[in-house]
Amino acid sequence: MAAGYAYLNARVRSRRSQLVGEGFFQQALSASFPDFVRLLGETVYGPDLKGGSLEDVDRAVSSHLSRTVGDLPSLVSGELRTVVSLPLLRADLVNLKAILRGKAAGKDPEEIKATLVGGTLPDTLINSMLQASDAAGIAQILQLPGNPLAKALRNAVQGSPDLLALEVALDREFFAAALAKAKKLRERFLASYFALEVDATNLATAFKLQALGAPANLEAYFVPGGTHLSLTAFSRIAQGDFAAMDTLSATPLAPATGARTLGDLERILRKILRQKAHQGSLDSLGPGLTLDYVRSKEWEAARIRLLARRAYYNLPADAVEKEVMG
Repeated sequence: MAAGYAYLNARVRSRRSQLVGEGFFQQALSASFPDFVRLLGETVYGPDLKGGSLEDVDRAVSSHLSRTVGDLPSLVSGELRTVVSLPLLRADLVNLKAILRGKAAGKDPEEIKATLVGGTLPDTLINSMLQASDAAGIAQILQLPGNPLAKALRNAVQGSPDLLALEVALDREFFAAALAKAKKLRERFLASYFALEVDATNLATAFKLQALGAPANLEAYFVPGGTHLSLTAFSRIAQGDFAAMDTLSATPLAPATGARTLGDLERILRKILRQKAHQGSLDSLGPGLTLDYVRSKEWEAARIRLLARRAYYNLPADAVEKEVMG
């Protein structure tokens, strides 16, 4: 697949050169909404920006992601297409969980859609899921043969589980499929990345369980496939024993050992995973460059959307600075 990677990575390198610079985010942090829209129009998002409303900004971000990320699998074929699709399938996982959370919180469809990050699911399907009344309705709409997330959601909703249990069911199915594919295709970097993300997912779940009150069946909330966080440490953290965080001190998750709130933890984990993805960008004949690019564009889009809302609602810069600049 070396020749295919050489071609793909040349295209990805060209796109990476157009990532929005930090100067934009520094300016946007204190800009009024009209100035924010003007600044965004001067970036690579300009061609997709068709108006000056908050909805126009969201549509521009979605359209831009579709053009610059969603088409990546179509640039290659065969096994390489399978490899390139994995980061986009991960975005489907993120989006499906965002829709489930949004529905559970009573958010309107447009508000939920503004948080989505690309992926492989067509807009028509996304829009239909956004109109569903509950998780069971979403599962009925998500009828995609061979899609692990569709199967996992259909199976999970049968027992009317809580939201976190639904998310864990999706995580288990996705990571099992992603790790199996990465290992079958002998893509060791991708496998190591997804294994680290399993650890990060489990750590965040442990914090959520600690806040909710740890149930008796903690193992049911643990996703297999990680390398650094054991089920024992996971269970201790979920029960409020933060001393178990010290078991991570000699691992890539070490920066997270001092976190005590979910918000702080998620910011640290996001940075750890971005750094891990970036390590792969040094391999010109591997999938790491594409993974790093996809994660960079997702982070870029999330920052733009958050800054757009800060400007639109005239919030102080420090209301979002830690989240956007972290």
